[in-house]
Parts: sequence; C-alpha cells; structure tokens
Amino acid sequence: MSRILITGSSDGLGRAAAEALLDDGHAVVVHARTSGRLAAVKDLLDRGAQAVVGDLARLDEVRGLAEQANALGRFDAVIHNAGVIGGPSLLPVNVVAPFVLTAEMERPDRLIYLSSSMHHGGHAEIDGVDWSGERETHSYSDSKLFVTALAAAVARLWPEVSAHAVDPGWVPTRMGGPGAGDDLRLGHVTQAWLAVSDSPEALTSGRYWHHQKTQAPHRAVRDEGFQAALLNSLADYTGSTIQGGPK
Repeated sequence: MSRILITGSSDGLGRAAAEALLDDGHAVVVHARTSGRLAAVKDLLDRGAQAVVGDLARLDEVRGLAEQANALGRFDAVIHNAGVIGGPSLLPVNVVAPFVLTAEMERPDRLIYLSSSMHHGGHAEIDGVDWSGERETHSYSDSKLFVTALAAAVARLWPEVSAHAVDPGWVPTRMGGPGAGDDLRLGHVTQAWLAVSDSPEALTSGRYWHHQKTQAPHRAVRDEGFQAALLNSLADYTGSTIQGGPK
C-alpha cells in the first residue's frame, strides 16, 4: 500500500485518480481549496481518505498546505494535479504551488506533475515574469512548459526520486470544457499508474507521458540552463529552494 497526496482532488482528474487509487487499496490524501469544498469529497473521506486544505493561489496557504502534509508523515508519491486555464492565479497555481510544495514537503519517492500538450507552444523566457499573478505576463502554454521543466529539473537534481510530467489529454472536465475531445476515462490513468507501479518504465525518472506512452517534450524542458534560471527565479520569489543532493 502506498501513501499518495493529490492536489486539486475535489473534482475532475484529481478526484478520478483518488478514486482509482482508493479502489486499489492505497492510502490517499485529497486536497481542497477551502474547507467548504471538502463536502465534494465526503464519500472519499468516508472510505478512509484524509484531507488537507489550502488555496494554491496564495503563497502563505501553500506553505500551510506543506505543513499539513508533513504533519501526516512522508508520502510515497505526490501528484501535482491542480491547475487553472487562465486569470491571475495562472502562474501561482500552475507553477509556484508545485514548486513550493516540492521544496517544502518531505521528499517522497515519486513526484508527478500535470503538464499539457500545449506546453509545446510555450516560450522558454522568464524575464519579466510576475509569479504573484498581479500582472498577466505569461500564457497557459508557458505555465505548462515551466512545470514540465520543473519536473525534469527535479528528476536531474534528485536521482533517488522518480519524477515525471504527464499530459492527460484535453478531456471534458470543468477546466477542459464540454467540447474537449479526448477520453475522460483515460485522463487520470497515467498519473495514478506512475504513483504506484513497480514497472521499470514507471520507475525510470525524467519522462514526459501521454496515456502511458513516453513522448518528446519541448526542447527547452531538458535545457539545464533554462531549468536553473527557472528554479532561481522561483526561489527568489518564494524563498524556497530545490537543490541537488541526498534527502
């Protein structure tokens, strides 16, 4: 049995992953933005899931979320599922929050970050970035390029951790919208599999996945200079750091 934290798991793909992992007998910790949103996962809590609460758009609450998670003990895997499509919380939720949680939580064995095929259209440029979201300086595609590069940087800096990025497809969740053409039933499968599978493919770190098949990410993802610039910029803003070395 593995212990897995899933951010943004009160609905959509995060909830689907939580349900699947609970069905398979794993210990799951779900996350909701507010305590009021916990009503949406009451059935999962009734089945034994635990919960943490925090608004990923607010840096202070992300730090509080890391403290809540650490108080529950070390996780085997963390799925950084939460994301938004636009607005002032775009960079805080899609990039800053997974960075801070990665830096501040006790290091797990596995880390899975939700990317998107749209990251291929992102620009590997962080000059002028406003991580606070007060100014809209970057696009959704940029945010997904950043988090995919974050996953690759973690895989390189922490060789004892299996770190991956996953494109779940354009699926008809609340964020994806009713016109999304990919199969919702497959949207959560890869990240749930990566969180617990003992297959050599799942344990080979640093990959970019779509429906349990590896694909080539944007060329900037594995650019160590870009990774370093990204991590340094996020560290300057948050005060948190991700560095190489053992646990």
